[in-house]
Amino acid sequence: MTMSIYESKAVIGVDVAKHELVIYDEQHERLTAIPNSKVDIKKWLKNLPSEVSIAIEATGSYHVLFANMAYKAGCAIYMIDGYALSHYRKSVNVRSKTDALDARLLARFLSHESKKLKPWVPPSPLYLTLLSLFRRRAALVKMRVSLTQSWANEPLLETELSDHLIAMRRLEQAVEDKIRDVLDQAGLLSVVKRCMKVEGIGFLTAARLVATYQRGAFDNSDAFIAFLGLDLRQVQSGQKKGQAKLTKRGDSEVRRLLHNAAMSASRSPRWKSYYQTRRDGKYSTTQALVMLARKLARVVFALLKSGDEYQPKTA
Repeated sequence: MTMSIYESKAVIGVDVAKHELVIYDEQHERLTAIPNSKVDIKKWLKNLPSEVSIAIEATGSYHVLFANMAYKAGCAIYMIDGYALSHYRKSVNVRSKTDALDARLLARFLSHESKKLKPWVPPSPLYLTLLSLFRRRAALVKMRVSLTQSWANEPLLETELSDHLIAMRRLEQAVEDKIRDVLDQAGLLSVVKRCMKVEGIGFLTAARLVATYQRGAFDNSDAFIAFLGLDLRQVQSGQKKGQAKLTKRGDSEVRRLLHNAAMSASRSPRWKSYYQTRRDGKYSTTQALVMLARKLARVVFALLKSGDEYQPKTA
């Protein structure tokens, strides 16, 4: 008989904040709070039994130190999606939200939903480096666009604004060049160029998808799409069906790049009919572009998985 996580390992839920970790040990029904610091985490880990499963809700970057240290200590780490945890809270009728209750809820979620979850594995240094560069470039683009829009009707400082925007574009290009260098040093630049043969996929989109592929083993394209946050979620009750919406999990920048790629691809001979068929049906422009973005991501995933060259087919 296969033993569940609850039967074979101690189950612990950890609610993470910037300065504090609230920890609930389900087996001993014990609630503990420790500082979110390297020294205190190390001390706490020393007192753990040999086999422990820990559920954590990812919160920005505050969970990273604890997750990495616990993983190195041999714990099985499970990152719980905030959306899933929120709905689980409602399903078990937990009306209040405190750090202590969240720690208990995380442990309970892991105990009951363990068969549907996969243990977390730390991302590679390459992935972290590329992700950091992409996020910095995205922040630069956002600031430049915001500045351009807010100063659009200010003629008195037009020259100064122009000089500043040129400098920002140079910095964006410097970040892009650094991304190219990192990929080249990792031997992945040729892979990126292979993905760029897909109509609509430019360097940044290809590089971001290749970087995402480095995050870990994806069983299939559905898992890849879900990681990108391009999968659909629909609420259904009886005869009533809610509108399907993107989960939008993960990094929003990759979805923005894919959206731009879909806009470009929709005008290409390869993908124009695919896009237009959906526009002629019941789908809006945005919905049709999302469908095309998903299609492009699946094509790139297939190339990354197989190592084959891109062979265009009838859409």
